[in-house]
Amino acid sequence: QVQLVESGGTLVQPGGSLRLSCAASGFSVSIYGMGWYRQVPGKQRELVATIVPGGSTNYIDSVKGRFTISRDNAKNMVYLQMNSLKPEDTAVYYCRAFRPYNGNDVAWGQGTQVTVSS
Repeated sequence: QVQLVESGGTLVQPGGSLRLSCAASGFSVSIYGMGWYRQVPGKQRELVATIVPGGSTNYIDSVKGRFTISRDNAKNMVYLQMNSLKPEDTAVYYCRAFRPYNGNDVAWGQGTQVTVSS
């Protein structure tokens, strides 16, 4: 069974750091594209960062230099390291697996809430 489970979301103060984890099962993260997305109520889900099998990464402008996506093939895990967090980073963060040659979905996680507030 193909499954993604996120963890690590919590309340953090502005300027703080947080690492989100995404545990994959039923497939190998090493051969698929993996991404982190986020969504706030009333807005569309947006792409935050992606990593493809060759290791290339991509980020939206608002998180460049602050967030880092990484992958541990041995543990079948994907991570999102978030530094210098801002209130506007508050959202539900989702992990996604996709086929790198056509972008089609393989799986989505259930989401984890990140709240940045003092």
